[in-house]
Amino acid sequence: MACLAWNVRGLGNKDTVRALRNLCFKYKTDIVFLSETKQKKGYLEKIRTKFKMDNAFYVDPVGIAGGLALWWKSDVKLSVLYHDNNTIDSIISINGEDDWYGTFIYAPPYEREKQEFWERIGSLRSDINTKWCIMGDTNTVTSPNKKYRGLPFDHNNVKWYHEFLERSLLVEIQSKGGEFTWSNQRSEEEEICEKLDRVLSSLEWGFLFPKAIVVVDIAIASDHAPIILLANGLLKKTKKDFKFESRWILENECSEIVKQEWKPTEQRSHKGTFESTFAELELNSGSESRNFW
Repeated sequence: MACLAWNVRGLGNKDTVRALRNLCFKYKTDIVFLSETKQKKGYLEKIRTKFKMDNAFYVDPVGIAGGLALWWKSDVKLSVLYHDNNTIDSIISINGEDDWYGTFIYAPPYEREKQEFWERIGSLRSDINTKWCIMGDTNTVTSPNKKYRGLPFDHNNVKWYHEFLERSLLVEIQSKGGEFTWSNQRSEEEEICEKLDRVLSSLEWGFLFPKAIVVVDIAIASDHAPIILLANGLLKKTKKDFKFESRWILENECSEIVKQEWKPTEQRSHKGTFESTFAELELNSGSESRNFW
């Protein structure tokens, strides 16, 4: 299962749509959450159908600000339980597996609104012993090492966020990739970077997906980087089976190289893999008519 969350800062730009399409193809996303779409349902539906996402739920922007979109494929069973201008809360099951709660957020950037927001998110689950995952733009710098330059870190600005985590018993899922998820996109001398986008989960959700990891991809066409939750961990690259070509034995060097490679490691004068060994055979053959690969 792959879930993508991205503050796109407006989806009216062709470059943003192209970048989103590439991300959906790259990660084979099952669920896509977009914040700050700045577009209404009619326009977003045209994009969704091109991306072959089967279902959708929208929160229209207020004027030209905000806007949320949640897309999911047919093998995802998803029901929206609650929504507002900053939140889409849902219950999810994929391929008939256990149900879990998925809350997709765009936290308000203004400090005066953050207390109410995190208290409202906390009130969504009365039982802390539940399978719950939250992902999106938290608009919160959680510690001094989660920012680069800019105003000094203010502990008061994260008070409500930390209190929410403690009450709800949620933790941040480990991320891989970029250290920060937002940049002011200025020149190197004036650049400011912060980690604002993240995925949180309960212990019970972690038991359901113990290999879960978050990938921070490259920020393209937005000042935010997209984050991708891979619930079953990173995809492993499969190694190709080694195949021995019988014609290799016709090479004069073949016997000596194989004997050398099969010696114990400490006795080797030539170290390498079978692939590098036979690549060397090819180079030493001196004949273009014997292309071993």
